[in-house]
Amino acid sequence: MEEIKKILAVMKEAVAHPGQAVKNYKQMTGKGAVGCFPIYCPEEIVHAAGMLPVGMWGGQTQISQALTIVPSFCCSIMQSNIELALKGVYKDLDVVIISSPCDTLKSIPQDWGYAIPDIKVIQIVYPQMRKIESGVEYLKTEFLRVKQAIEGITGEPITDAALKKSIEVYNRHRRSLREFCTVARNYPLTITPVVRHLVIKSGYFMEKSQHTLLVDELSSELKKLPPREWQGKRVVLTGITAEPDALLKIFDENRLTVVADDLAQESRQFRTDVPDGDEEPLLRLARQWSLIEGCSLAYDPQKKRVEMLIELVKTAGADGLIFCMMKFCDPEEFDYPIIAEQFEAAGIPLLYLEIDQQQQSLERERTRIQSFAEMLNR
Repeated sequence: MEEIKKILAVMKEAVAHPGQAVKNYKQMTGKGAVGCFPIYCPEEIVHAAGMLPVGMWGGQTQISQALTIVPSFCCSIMQSNIELALKGVYKDLDVVIISSPCDTLKSIPQDWGYAIPDIKVIQIVYPQMRKIESGVEYLKTEFLRVKQAIEGITGEPITDAALKKSIEVYNRHRRSLREFCTVARNYPLTITPVVRHLVIKSGYFMEKSQHTLLVDELSSELKKLPPREWQGKRVVLTGITAEPDALLKIFDENRLTVVADDLAQESRQFRTDVPDGDEEPLLRLARQWSLIEGCSLAYDPQKKRVEMLIELVKTAGADGLIFCMMKFCDPEEFDYPIIAEQFEAAGIPLLYLEIDQQQQSLERERTRIQSFAEMLNR
C-alpha cells in the first residue's frame, strides 16, 4: 500500500497544481506547452514536437468575466476555460488547439481570439463523414495544418520518425489505462471513484511516457493486494465528465463503485488506438477518427453507443448506469432519450444526473444518488 500511496501522491500533485507541472516541464526541457480543448486533440503531433499537451477540461471557478464573451447557455467547461484564461491561469501556454465537434466549440476559437489575443489558437474542423476515405484524407490536411503551425512556433520540423514514435507512446499509454481500468474493478476499497478519476485525469498534465510508467506500476501494485469483498453496488458512468470530486465522493458515501465508464474526459480518450501500418503517420492519426465508436460527438447514425453501453454494463458486472449529463450539451441531450428507452427495455437501472462545474451545492445530486443506491439494494 505504501507504493500505491506514493504513486497517487505524484498524480495528485499534478492535478492539484497543473500550472506548476507546466512550468516544471518547460524549465526541464526548454520546450513549450500546448492547451488541448475537449474533446479530441491530435496530441501526438504536439508530443512529437517535444511540447507538453495540457488537457483543458474547465474546473470549478467563479464566473465573473466569461459571460461577457460567451453566452450563458454555453456549457460550463467552455465558460470555465474562458474565465480561467481571462484570469491568466493559462498564461504559460504557447498556443491552444480547439476542435469543433459541437455548435459551442465552433464559435470558441473566435471568442478566444478576441478575448485572449496573446495566446494563439489552432482550430481543427473534424469531418462528419468520417467513415469514407475522402473524410480521412481531409482530416489529414487539417492535421498537416496543425503540424505546420506548431513547427512555426518551435522553429523546428516535426519528422515522420518523431510522429511514429509519439504514436507508439500514446498507444502504449492507452493500453496502460485500459489495463488499469480493468484491474481497478477488483479493488473498489482502494480505487474509489475519486481515486479512479485522479489516475486518469493526472495524465492530462504529465508527459505520457512518465504517466504510463506510473499507471503500469499502480496496476502491478494493485495485483499484489489480497482480494476483499465489496458490499456495495457497481455502476458505469457515461457522459462528458463526472466532476467535481465532491460528486464522486457522494458515490462512495452510498457504497457505489465505478467499474467502467464511457466519459469523454476518461475512457473515450483511450479506448481507440491509432491504427498500425505502413501509412504515413498523419494519415494514421486521421484514420483513428474513423474508428471511434459510441461517442455523441462523432457522427454515428446507427447510434452504436446504446449497444456498447449495455454490453459494457454486462461485461463490467455493473448493477446500473449513471448518465452524467453536461448542462447545455446538445449532442449528449440528443443521445439520452434513445439510451433511456433501450435501458428501460433491457431492465437495466439508469440514473440521470445533470453536471454543472459552477454548481455551488450538490444536495440535489446527493438525494438522487442516495435514492438510486437504495433502489439498487432492494
